Amino acid sequence: MSFDAIVIGSGFGGAMAARVLVLAGWRVLMLERGGWVERGPQNWAQENVGELTPHYCRGAPYRQLRGGRDLGAYFCVGGPSVFYGGVSLRFREGDFEPDREIAGDSGARWPVRYADLEPHYAAAERILGVSGVAGEDPTEPPRSGPYPHPAADVAPVTRRIERAARDLGLNPFRLPLAINRVAAEGRGACEACGTCDGFACAVGAKNDLATAVIGPLVRQGLRLETGAVVTRLLTDGRRVTGVEVAARDSGERTVYRAREVILAAGALGTPQLLLASELARLNPGGQVIGRYLQRHYNEILFGIFPTPPNPGGGFHKQIGIHDLYFGQPLGGAPAGKLGGMQQLPTPPEGLVRAELPRPVGALVAPWIKHLTGLLVISAFGLFFVTAVAGRMWCGYACPQTVYTEVFLWIERRFEGERGARIKLDKAAWSAAKLARKSGKHAVWIALSLWTGVTFVGYFVPIRELVGDVAAFALDPWAAFWVLFYGFATYGNAGFLREQ
Repeated sequence: MSFDAIVIGSGFGGAMAARVLVLAGWRVLMLERGGWVERGPQNWAQENVGELTPHYCRGAPYRQLRGGRDLGAYFCVGGPSVFYGGVSLRFREGDFEPDREIAGDSGARWPVRYADLEPHYAAAERILGVSGVAGEDPTEPPRSGPYPHPAADVAPVTRRIERAARDLGLNPFRLPLAINRVAAEGRGACEACGTCDGFACAVGAKNDLATAVIGPLVRQGLRLETGAVVTRLLTDGRRVTGVEVAARDSGERTVYRAREVILAAGALGTPQLLLASELARLNPGGQVIGRYLQRHYNEILFGIFPTPPNPGGGFHKQIGIHDLYFGQPLGGAPAGKLGGMQQLPTPPEGLVRAELPRPVGALVAPWIKHLTGLLVISAFGLFFVTAVAGRMWCGYACPQTVYTEVFLWIERRFEGERGARIKLDKAAWSAAKLARKSGKHAVWIALSLWTGVTFVGYFVPIRELVGDVAAFALDPWAAFWVLFYGFATYGNAGFLREQ
């Protein structure tokens, strides 16, 4: 079968490219490995957070060679946008300037400037129905016009974080969000529910690509093949002329041809397919395919409150902080860009129960509503993050990283390196296997409980606390917080390792 264009992938790149071509009258075939995500009341259920759905596939994982678990990937119409929180930020003007520490004297630089992309940013915001307030973000680049829609009122917990940030001299701003505030085109208006970030929208108010772009394109003539796994790009020796596709369920092979083939399979899927198709040898720059990929360095910090900070359970991923985006205003170390922060909603209770060991998840989950958080993108200044989120111990390095490395070291001492651990996991239970597993977890638990003691020791006299622990005479509140932080450390560093 032949088309004017084939688009591989239905994420942001693929969906936006297909839109231009379909509206221009081209015959376009879009190939998507996953299927449609059903919408309805079931999307509000805690167990339907993205990573617990069949659309997050672990069947062909991306292996991490250093630390952490192997990663799955989202395969569905619209890609990860179906489960994202709607935040729609532009790059800043300074992001297009070459970084001397990275580029050196190589002459490497962006082939475009922000001004070249600004009209396209504006068009994308109109397509996605982005709401926001211009002029609040101190790093905001020039705009040719306002946001398509005004921002919604913020939740009480958002105002609480906003006040704390302003008290520190920071400039929090309302995040631009691709969310419908009023009903339109047969879709519901946002109900400000708590199942937005990480969930598919039950009423279609979130303008993910499946809802806002691909659905309308199918009605305008786009041919969408779901469950279609592209296994190879076909060439005539000079250019790509078609693709080989395997049906996900049956394995049946089909070849499609087109004048143009657009590969938009994501930062990991695209180089994987290029290499599998042996195209590196046809391009002078082929040796860099699959190299130099840099992921976001993210940390998540939660403040713990004596009473639920968001008792209504509504949407509250609403503000960001970019004061240190381009670095510290007065200079000093660390130099260079430091990134930004975004408000983060309370983690889904269903995900906590699913990812932590059963007794730990059951103990921790009821207290999740006492948390609210911040997503720290890049190495943002932890000194003022702790001031915003509450008093949190940080030391000279991120506790998440330190504890993960310590727990991994303990695991290696008991179970060996990765290959040996995999072999042990697959082996039948025996006295030796039980001893290794039990020893590892015993040391993990002991270290975790001691961490809980030292943390609580920041708030009560540490000598008295240690004495009470030794005598098994802790008062109920101290015992709860020791166990809470102990189990949190055990679960986070032992199971929810840094991705």
